[in-house]
Amino acid sequence: MSVTLGEGRTPLLRAPRLSERFGVELWLKFEGANPTGSFKDRGMAVAVTRAVERGAPGVVCASTGNTAASASAYAARAGIEAAIVVPEGAVAGPKLAQVRAVGARIVGVPGTFSDAYAASLELAEREGYVSVNSTNDDRIEGQKSAAHEIVEELGGLPDAFLLPYGGGGNTKAYARGFQEAAGALPRFHPTQAERRADTFASAIRIVEPIHAAEVEDAVARSGGAVVTVTEDELRDAWQAIGREEGLFCEPASAAGVAALARGAASTGERVVCVLTGHGLKDPERVAA
Repeated sequence: MSVTLGEGRTPLLRAPRLSERFGVELWLKFEGANPTGSFKDRGMAVAVTRAVERGAPGVVCASTGNTAASASAYAARAGIEAAIVVPEGAVAGPKLAQVRAVGARIVGVPGTFSDAYAASLELAEREGYVSVNSTNDDRIEGQKSAAHEIVEELGGLPDAFLLPYGGGGNTKAYARGFQEAAGALPRFHPTQAERRADTFASAIRIVEPIHAAEVEDAVARSGGAVVTVTEDELRDAWQAIGREEGLFCEPASAAGVAALARGAASTGERVVCVLTGHGLKDPERVAA
């Protein structure tokens, strides 16, 4: 049985006004168009399908929000249980609403994402659940499909590829996907918040990236660099995406555009920025 909610095939949109501003050919991969509103759905469809095939009674994850919403929805679709471990006070309310709406169990723990992740592994061991964080390679296998789509739609690789850097799993997935689809990598610029612990971009509020080594490898092989941006730079980029291109994304999604504003691409280059989640994931930020 394949567990699906119709994920993938998200829009790759030319951004004419931002292209003119930065002097590049800019494309925005809008992953907020996935069923639960984020890129996590691509990998979750595969991870939950394989958990069901292995006879698991449920799935568990630690999350700052988007993984939680996705795991909960796909578990409900599959008819199995989902336990969601979150750092208390660190997850946007609408994301928790998505979890509650489909009947998943929320377990709050004090501390950071790393504390929540450790607790989720203990729960997985105790209850026989499958962990569906990005350390589960089934997640990476699903998420790499976005890279295949980009290569197909552009007819080749972009020159530069920019995306938010929270835990690093998406960077790992895109590197795998581009290598498979084109036999090479664009220049990678994973972009992190300067204030990882308390950035207003809650989706990348991860102090210790689980996939740091894989991110370092992808950056080195592609000739790129990790970019660190300030809260003001993140906010400015997020507002520009909405006001100049009409796309409402969650704040973390703007990280790549913030890196572009810092000069991560050269004049005339073809650039893809990934917008990882829909703005309705964190709407209270609009008034902040």
